[in-house]
Amino acid sequence: MSLAFYICLAVLFGIAALGAPIGYAMIVAAITYLAVSGADLALAGEQLIQNLYNGYILLAVPLFIIAANIMNAGSISDRLLAFCIALVGRFRGGMGYVNIAVSLIFAGMSGSAVADAAGPGKMIISMMTRDGHYSKSYAAGITAAAATIGPIVPPSIPMVMYALISDQSIGYLFLAGIVPGLLMALALSVMNFFLAKKAEKKREAPVPMRELPRRTFRALPVIFMPVILLGGIYGGATTPTEAASIAALYALLLAMVFYRQLSIVALGKVFSESARQAATVGIVIGSALIFNYIVASENVPTKLAAWMNGHEIGRMEFLIGVNILILLLGMLLDGGTIILVVLPLFVPAAQALGIDLIHFGVVAVVNTMIGLITPPYGILIFVINAVTGIPIKDIIRGILPFLAALIAALVALAAFPDLVLFVPRLFGYNG
Repeated sequence: MSLAFYICLAVLFGIAALGAPIGYAMIVAAITYLAVSGADLALAGEQLIQNLYNGYILLAVPLFIIAANIMNAGSISDRLLAFCIALVGRFRGGMGYVNIAVSLIFAGMSGSAVADAAGPGKMIISMMTRDGHYSKSYAAGITAAAATIGPIVPPSIPMVMYALISDQSIGYLFLAGIVPGLLMALALSVMNFFLAKKAEKKREAPVPMRELPRRTFRALPVIFMPVILLGGIYGGATTPTEAASIAALYALLLAMVFYRQLSIVALGKVFSESARQAATVGIVIGSALIFNYIVASENVPTKLAAWMNGHEIGRMEFLIGVNILILLLGMLLDGGTIILVVLPLFVPAAQALGIDLIHFGVVAVVNTMIGLITPPYGILIFVINAVTGIPIKDIIRGILPFLAALIAALVALAAFPDLVLFVPRLFGYNG
């Protein structure tokens, strides 16, 4: 690697260490590289514009953000919560299972962990801590951990990002997230089962079974949304981007026409907040596109692959090393940055080692989602702190046992590729 590249990395981590947003740090670092190497500074703008104009797939990101925000603002998640309480709230540790079930179903609509934690998550924490049923620490911990399922079960914004940098099928990536999402939910449920005896101070009054049909009917339009979304993609009727637009429109019709819980004024606020969130993600994606050009110019992936071949690193050693690195980076960086900046370095090496890129991508995305609850940076820790006021130290204490459960699920997914690839193969994937 050239001196300019090392200066670029120094600028990147230096600016990020000062607290600047990672997207801005990457743009400044990229321009610094071009200046030091003597390249035309206009290359930064050229790469950004070319990749964005060719990135039709990227339109799915703001559309899924809009869909999630409409559902939260329109109180659609209230009906989903009532349905889950009637379904699993009667068991010991019932509200913990409700928490996980809501995240699993909501995941099929939003593709965003932050939307899950800030919307349904906030309501569930309030219900769990009401009248002292659970401690605030436990409620916040299981809510944060369950929210990580959101970007794994399709649709998934991080999977869209990975498809962008790896040239893999979004449809197969979405399918590959189904079993991992269920496995994560199972791991959290098992942990909740063992902790509930001590954590549950008071049992929630069970909802009569006769109420289940009524609550199911009320929630049916909400539950039906993932069916429409995924049916369109895998039935060949829509692309993932078109499915994202349908999801946003369906959420809008539910909130404004069917349930009549979203006013024009509230919708304006939803669009404003969605635009802000989409712009934040867009800056990171745009800066990553420039940075990836620099990485390709320096031939970093090829050199990394050659180094691994020279040291006779096998598939399992590679997967272990990359996953440990991502876990460590997850303590400091957000998931989008890891996917867009770090993973492009390893994708060619994984391919050279014969590792299936769908399996590699899903495992990496699961790992980055675990990073959302990993101290000290974990963004979901701060989201829950912001929406509930629970002290960060209490949230972290509640997260730790569920963090261990998710890491156990990650190890299983990395060690057994068939867990990830089983569903895609049913739909014709040959990997």
